[in-house]
Amino acid sequence: MKIVVFGYHEIGYVCLEELISFGADVICLFTHKDDPKEVVWFRKPSAIAEKQGIPVYKPDSIKDRCWADMIRSLSPDIIFSFYYRNMIPKDILDVPRIGAFNLHGSLLPKFRGRAPVNWVLVAGEKKTGLTLHYMVEKPDAGDIVAQQEVDITFEDTAYTLFLKMADAARILMKNILPKFRDGTFKSTPQIGTSSYFSGRKPEDGMIYWDKDAMTIYNLVRAVTHPYPGAFTYMDGKKLFVWKAYPEDTVYEGVPGAVLSKRPFVVNTGRGGLQLLRVQYDGEEEFDGDVFAKKYDLENKTLIINGQIVHMID
Repeated sequence: MKIVVFGYHEIGYVCLEELISFGADVICLFTHKDDPKEVVWFRKPSAIAEKQGIPVYKPDSIKDRCWADMIRSLSPDIIFSFYYRNMIPKDILDVPRIGAFNLHGSLLPKFRGRAPVNWVLVAGEKKTGLTLHYMVEKPDAGDIVAQQEVDITFEDTAYTLFLKMADAARILMKNILPKFRDGTFKSTPQIGTSSYFSGRKPEDGMIYWDKDAMTIYNLVRAVTHPYPGAFTYMDGKKLFVWKAYPEDTVYEGVPGAVLSKRPFVVNTGRGGLQLLRVQYDGEEEFDGDVFAKKYDLENKTLIINGQIVHMID
């Protein structure tokens, strides 16, 4: 099989690795230039491609006509997209003999769109997975070719879940590639309730303390390292919460008030939230109780939803 790959990130790396291991003829790789504002914690498929002598292209826009013409001249059997971040235009999708397929990080039709690994955690889901589907002009809407489920544990963060997803992507590719080779793969329409989510921005990590403790916990684990982090404000400074744990106990008092310093517990709209790892923006990261002692919390105030909440004394 002659294959053109569009790919990036850890899952792009794993899937390209599986294609090469399977013996597919990967003609070229289209990928992205690194964003200097992004923490590149993942392996990149370009590293494998360069090692294997596979041509690598990093166009600013795949919509330029020259790319469709070039891909057409290569006569690929299949186009795969593995976590490529831009929509691929129809004049490219129409080129391959067998079809163009995208690997999406959710169990479609749920969680279409951007950042599905983060969004499933924000939503408190207990299961997610990957879907290989035909690419059509509408994002994440094509018929399903294969799916691989992934369980989400209570302790999972975006980082640990993403690594699980990468392992699942490897399994999915191992299972489906022989069916592509033999022409025995099948597809089914997407059925069920769909949901669509846009990309997340750093400012979406704002903690609203009037939410319940579980909701805030899910936000914290969805955007913790290596993502930008959940945050609040204390004494006029941004305070990141990198790790937390929800309590069942319902406390009196205003959401956002500090209930204790050891452990460092903040009241929410329902239940307390232990802050286990915190950090002032640009400063050192601490365990919550160490931070509470170091910064003498009884003399500080916490900014909650634009209002000042006085600390315990």
